Amino acid sequence: MSAGEELLQRIVTYILDPAIRVIFTAGLFLFLWGLVEFLWAIRSGSTEGNGKQHMIWGMVGMLIMVSVYGIIALIVNTFGLQISSTDVSRINNVQVGNPFGN
Repeated sequence: MSAGEELLQRIVTYILDPAIRVIFTAGLFLFLWGLVEFLWAIRSGSTEGNGKQHMIWGMVGMLIMVSVYGIIALIVNTFGLQISSTDVSRINNVQVGNPFGN
């Protein structure tokens, strides 16, 4: 693996993937908060409020993050990069002892 591929792998693993998850989660929470606001507005008899706008922007944020994740996967697959965060190739060589000493 070249130095450039290793740098790209670390950027994706330690920066992009967590950032995408955090922003996607924020979009989900914004959508749910907008849903709660919308339902409270309906319950109080009001038809105006920020609930609809929060739900729309939450959905837009989640759509953008899913698109970013897809674009990253497209780039990785197009250039044949091997980006994996866990090496499980030696899992069969692990011997587990008895932790209780019996």
